[in-house]
Amino acid sequence: MNKFGSIILLVFIYSITNITMTQAGGETRSLSAEVLWEMKRIGSPVISPDGRWVVAPVTRYTTDDDKSHTDLWLFATDGSVERQLTVSGFADGQPAFSPDGSQLAFISRRDQDDSSQIYLLPVKEPGEATRLTEVPTGVSAPKWAGSYIYFITRIWPGKSWEEMKEQVKKDKESKMSAHTWNALPYAHWDTWIDEERQAHLYRIPAAGGDVEPITLPTGWELPRSSQGPSSYDVAPDNSWVAFTADSQRDGVDPEMDIFLVKPGSSDALNITPDNEASDSNPLFSPGSRYLAFNQQRIKGFYADTRRLVLHDLQTGRQREVTGDWDRSADGLVWMPDGSGLYGAIDDAGTRRVYHIDIAGRSPRPVTGETDYSGLSVSDNGALVASNQSFLYPPRLVVVDTGNGHTRRIDTINDDILSNVEMGTYESVTYKGAEGNDIQMWVHYPPGFDKTKKYPLFLLIHGGPHSGISDGFHFRWNAQTFASWGYVTAWHNFHGSSGFGQEFTDAINPDWITKPYEDTQKAAEWFAGQPWIDETRMVAGGGSYGGYLSSILLGKEHPFNALLIHAPVYNFYSQMASDFAVHSTRFGNYWEDPSIYRELSPHYYAENFNTPALIIHGQLDYRVPVGQAFELFRTLQSRGIDSKLIYYPDENHWILKPNNSLYWYSQVREWIGKYAAPGGK
Repeated sequence: MNKFGSIILLVFIYSITNITMTQAGGETRSLSAEVLWEMKRIGSPVISPDGRWVVAPVTRYTTDDDKSHTDLWLFATDGSVERQLTVSGFADGQPAFSPDGSQLAFISRRDQDDSSQIYLLPVKEPGEATRLTEVPTGVSAPKWAGSYIYFITRIWPGKSWEEMKEQVKKDKESKMSAHTWNALPYAHWDTWIDEERQAHLYRIPAAGGDVEPITLPTGWELPRSSQGPSSYDVAPDNSWVAFTADSQRDGVDPEMDIFLVKPGSSDALNITPDNEASDSNPLFSPGSRYLAFNQQRIKGFYADTRRLVLHDLQTGRQREVTGDWDRSADGLVWMPDGSGLYGAIDDAGTRRVYHIDIAGRSPRPVTGETDYSGLSVSDNGALVASNQSFLYPPRLVVVDTGNGHTRRIDTINDDILSNVEMGTYESVTYKGAEGNDIQMWVHYPPGFDKTKKYPLFLLIHGGPHSGISDGFHFRWNAQTFASWGYVTAWHNFHGSSGFGQEFTDAINPDWITKPYEDTQKAAEWFAGQPWIDETRMVAGGGSYGGYLSSILLGKEHPFNALLIHAPVYNFYSQMASDFAVHSTRFGNYWEDPSIYRELSPHYYAENFNTPALIIHGQLDYRVPVGQAFELFRTLQSRGIDSKLIYYPDENHWILKPNNSLYWYSQVREWIGKYAAPGGK
């Protein structure tokens, strides 16, 4: 198989131990939106130190009350155990095993809790979960090192815990709803940021005791916009804590660096002061000798290649491990002997497990097809992961790191999918802009008959640097679209991640030319297939995909109608976003307005003539909802058939069950209006 795969048909045949297409005597059904919401969703697994047990959060949804319910489940790595571990009714998550594997720490918000707290549960014997923390500001991202459990909480500096408890109560009871800012950042995705609060790292003895600040004494806070498990790490021997912080203290153009501090000290050392771009994801080696972290080189380019760098804690020297590798080193976990790491790598349309040797040998792919993520490794080297494909949702597997073979250890969703008839899919390559190879995933409806002609639904992914890989997508499920009677496709146009630095950065700052041409060429490729009806073509996407769809409105294209979700439509009013496009790297509007005039879809409005369905959520602060209203008014003013769906309680994505069901139904109705489904 070449780099992109020539034309590789991936028809998955499910065995009795996995997912069968039919049940004896039972009727089959399609992968409808309703089926998507019946499924449980498995989160990232955590393996016990001895390699015997795996714990993962499992979320189910109930459409009658529009709620989610997340519990922790226990699985044996030999497949002999699968059972719910925590009690239903609470949001349980973020599990972490104790170093000896006897206990499990996790985050929950139970009966008497005003905010999320750390709970402890015995693993090797029956017992009830007991609360460890009483932090009024809530806790997240727990990590267990030695006899301590570390966690993140967002505090009011200068206030005691009792004062913070009163402040939380006061804010909860307040009838005043205003937010006030004097500086950036003010929001992140769907969350307003309280500038009076800071995110800091603390620890507490696992046996109970006083909470101890780690980062607060240093004067450095964790990134204001978002924090999580990748924001910090703790050396196994508790000698060092590494964390990320904005060394410029600048909410406009932050410079994220890696800092080291000894627990109990107020002196934090910036170990990446000379790199202006982002340094992130610190990870200590098992022997506490090295600190691995990601380093980017282009300031203001979030999709720049993330290189793996090692910092020697004994000598202070640093070296780049993956300098000659044209992939980002993501999803990393150390091997127990410290000789290397495993990573879940975005690699040409597939997220594969790779072995990365710290001695400098070339990274080696461990797995082949389908996507892997959420890697976790035990002290004896057992590797578990979440595995998914376009044809099945995430499930848990043990990975043989020698030959890449996997063994599934769960049966979640098998009962639901046992009578669901799936279509098929394949990876194809066509020539796009400048004659470059473009990889594309093509999905065929169940019962696809190549002697008939089918309509096309071409999907345009977001980002724009978020390549589509071989994974299950609940919000934009290509197999669901295909089940309606459409050949459905995702093309990884210029700018997509996973195909190397040059390919990813090829569209900056010009977001239009190459992706637009790649999209046109994709449509031409389909028009040349005997099983496509070129008179029944529709397209659409969300976020950047909504942006490029808005560009299509003003340019020639073969599509009868467009779906435009959360679009960037007006680059000037996009300044209201929590993230200003291009400003850090290429300058602000007042510095070079020509870039933005050339790129902004609203300047092409005089050419709009394609019917469009526009969808947006009020709580979207990444692409503010006004973008959709501006576009809708433009289309209506030009007399173009258009429809606006507005969600007052959704963000950049449609996340609630009933809202999602309506989204799918409206998309189906819209594209069916302009491209009748089914083979003819």
